[in-house]
Amino acid sequence: MSLREMDLSQDPACTTNSLSNYFSKDHPDENKWADCVHCGMCLESCPTYEITGQEQHSPRGRVHLIKSVAEGKIGLNEFFSDPVFACLDCRACTTACPADVDVGGLIEEARGQVRQAMPLTGWQGAVSKFFLKGVFPKQTRLNKLGGLLKFYQKSGMQTAVRKTGLINIMPDHLVEMESIMPEIKQPVREKYKNEKVIKAKGETKREVAFLTGCIMDVMFSDINEATINVLTRNGNDVTIPQNQGCCGALHVHAGDRDMGRKLAKENIEAFKDADKVIVNAAGCGCMLKEYPELFPDDPEWHAKAEEFSNKVEDISKHLHDTGYEKPKAELNKRITYHDACHLAHGQGIRQEPRDLLLNIPGVEMVHMPNSDRCCGSAGIYNITNPEMAGEVLENKMQNVPDDVEMISMGNPGCMLQMAIGVQKYGRNQQIVHTVQLLDWAYQKEDGKED
Repeated sequence: MSLREMDLSQDPACTTNSLSNYFSKDHPDENKWADCVHCGMCLESCPTYEITGQEQHSPRGRVHLIKSVAEGKIGLNEFFSDPVFACLDCRACTTACPADVDVGGLIEEARGQVRQAMPLTGWQGAVSKFFLKGVFPKQTRLNKLGGLLKFYQKSGMQTAVRKTGLINIMPDHLVEMESIMPEIKQPVREKYKNEKVIKAKGETKREVAFLTGCIMDVMFSDINEATINVLTRNGNDVTIPQNQGCCGALHVHAGDRDMGRKLAKENIEAFKDADKVIVNAAGCGCMLKEYPELFPDDPEWHAKAEEFSNKVEDISKHLHDTGYEKPKAELNKRITYHDACHLAHGQGIRQEPRDLLLNIPGVEMVHMPNSDRCCGSAGIYNITNPEMAGEVLENKMQNVPDDVEMISMGNPGCMLQMAIGVQKYGRNQQIVHTVQLLDWAYQKEDGKED
């Protein structure tokens, strides 16, 4: 279906000469769609359009719908909501767009409008409220959840649940996620809670603050530990503000911009004394950099958010730009690299992590075709839209070279999703974070096991 053929009349709220159907609060910025000429250059970049072939599931189709609500042609209902929430928000379309139309920003603003008009109710509303407001913003609760998961893994309960088939009462996509759940270890914020500064190994060159993340510190604390090791190895004194919290990405993606603002303010305050904020999760880093978008009508907090976002830097870019120590020990691995969407498209960071890998002796890099194509993780998209996420993942796995031992990337959600792909499609590659490989090389150089 072409853009011209998109039938807006099927929307029961369709009108032709009404005022805008958007709420005044957090309405989409018309400047973001003004430059869209519906040329179609974005179509081939869009994973959902590739799968469905439907115009409303393309970037220009979604922009057209968002503009149509502003013009009063359609209403804030399921006809509008479905394609808006089916978007992966991978930002590949913005990379492809000659006019740099910020489709991702429009999508997030549109989702905020949908949730104002159509709040989640029933079990969906209860689950969303429990996790997005009751768990993710509360680090103590997250740590307790991590403790329960650790007990589940260590007590023999996980083995029993799997052997008895009890696990199969869960939906298939949750069974897949349970099967690749990483080993739960002590969060680094808890480990270093009594240390004001984690001192550099050797000469101190600079001081940086580290965003440990919420899920990142519970599920991937070993990657956070590797990040600290690599930073201190390269002359960085590291501080971990204990009053930091969830970045708010999942909340903003879900349309809860009020909660996103609340968390943004907390993090801006937590890191106000930092000169540099280091992040090792692409989704978190992209959200932190986009904090100013949450305060369009608040000059004071917009200015604070701008100042904060300028401090934020992905670990790979920080190391690349500050002249890190290249390891001497060989890893002797064949590796391919997956570009996390919010690192490549969201932050424009592509070559830096590749350079880190190429500078590890013995690493042989194998090119992955369409390496910046979304894997289907997209925050919690693989939970909320499992069928579409599964098809996106299948397309992604077809591009993973057969003859590699590891797939490296810089985002935890991608790591979980790609691990599902490796298992589901009978592959045997190890999923690793880029900073882990660098840390392993340093450890081997120091005579420790890699």
